[in-house]
Amino acid sequence: MRVAQPYHYVRFKWWRIVDLKEIARELGGVFSIEPLNMPRDDRELSLLKDMREELRVKADTLGAMLSPVRAVLFQREAAPFTARDMELRRRVLELYPRDRPTPFPMFFSEEPKFEVAE
Repeated sequence: MRVAQPYHYVRFKWWRIVDLKEIARELGGVFSIEPLNMPRDDRELSLLKDMREELRVKADTLGAMLSPVRAVLFQREAAPFTARDMELRRRVLELYPRDRPTPFPMFFSEEPKFEVAE
């Protein structure tokens, strides 16, 4: 069975935020890490304006965009997961244990099927 679509899965963290500096230190020895700092405006009205920093984390075929409250796991092209991809997926699912953005029972996402390289 070949996976036809690239992997794309969104996970969330509720109540507490993820410390991106700590995650960058922890994952930096194993994965490629790139900080992404988004512009801010003090006059802007947004509940999340202080949580715009993100990390781009890259394993082999799997990448992740990590914010303080949300993680997006993705592949640019469909491919079997390597051992490093599986480790990145495992860590992200640990850090972001929720499959929906709120505690309310709506807007959940299901993990897509994927292959693991032998």
